[in-house]
Amino acid sequence: DTVPPLQVIRPEPCGVCGSRIRFGKTAIKCCQCQLLLHTKCREQCPSLCTPRPHHHAWPREGVLADFAPSTPPLVPTLVVQCVTEVEKRGLTETGLYRVPGTEQLVREWKRKLLRAGGALPALSSVTDIHVVCGVLKDFLRGLKEPLGEGAASPLTLLPGAATDIPDDAASDTALRHVVSKLPPANRDTLAFLMLHLLRVSHSPDCKMDVLNLSRVFGPTLVGYSSANPTPLAIMEDTPRQCKVVARLLSLPPSFWRGFVETEQENLVPV
Repeated sequence: DTVPPLQVIRPEPCGVCGSRIRFGKTAIKCCQCQLLLHTKCREQCPSLCTPRPHHHAWPREGVLADFAPSTPPLVPTLVVQCVTEVEKRGLTETGLYRVPGTEQLVREWKRKLLRAGGALPALSSVTDIHVVCGVLKDFLRGLKEPLGEGAASPLTLLPGAATDIPDDAASDTALRHVVSKLPPANRDTLAFLMLHLLRVSHSPDCKMDVLNLSRVFGPTLVGYSSANPTPLAIMEDTPRQCKVVARLLSLPPSFWRGFVETEQENLVPV
């Protein structure tokens, strides 16, 4: 069932043809699955209504635990599938995670994956691997709180452990302690991502060393020192964010594997 034709206020891609429905244009939306499409595309959509089971549906935004499975390791299927696809055919691409994917395709695929819930469509049909990287980064950026934040671990602890302790060994010990106190889904997903980013950093073709990856993922994984940072605060926080991610990537892979290898078979994407 569809609601009466509506006027588009925020431009969005059509769920059938993929072209953007521009501001002020008339569109049709499905009442149950919220699919938005051009009025002219209605005939090409045999069934507008494909409601998803509530227990499979993912929210448009939330904390990481909202997307995590019920059995460990608690890494969202979307993260696993993106990482798997990147490692399958992206480790020879220069500038992985630094080169942007087409913005419209990134938004379309993120929306498609979130709408799919647990049973995700194959990412092998995405020609440009940078789009897959963009979906992963956009998903992490869209969380209500950064991956390195959680109720059991205030946002200031990771930067403090990484930047305020001059002795490397003491800093490593503090970082391990803070990571272990993160909410389980944050901790497992952070571990899974760190192992992935280490593999990216070791690929000579990618030309993405630890410093480059830290610059890309610092703001996403660590966040800012306040909820609404000023431009000055952003400038001050950015070097600290990069240092945190660099220090996390300096921890041995065996530390990270300890969180995700208990049920490794669960990380095979659907």
